[in-house]
Amino acid sequence: MPDEKQKAQLDALDAKLRAAKGAEAPTRKFEDHHSQAHLAWRMVIELVTGIVIGFAIGYGLDSLFGTLPIFLVVFVLLGFAAGVNVMLRSAKELNGPPQGGAESKDNRDG
Repeated sequence: MPDEKQKAQLDALDAKLRAAKGAEAPTRKFEDHHSQAHLAWRMVIELVTGIVIGFAIGYGLDSLFGTLPIFLVVFVLLGFAAGVNVMLRSAKELNGPPQGGAESKDNRDG
């Protein structure tokens, strides 16, 4: 008879463990959401950093040569383009490697 009692206790413990594992699911969703927010902020920071570096270079060249803010405008636009480029690369990185469809064949040919 002790075997039957132990089996019932183990079954009860197993049911409690399964219920506890099911309760962890919302926590994982929160962690995933937090991770997505982190990645979004990373992309924003990459864009702003490109613009700020372009501003600094343009302003420095304008003050060095004593020109109108032509270098400032040019380098801010270049910094914006570089920031967008880095953001797009980060987005591709998040999507993972290509699945080997028609795109990968076209890339090898060209």
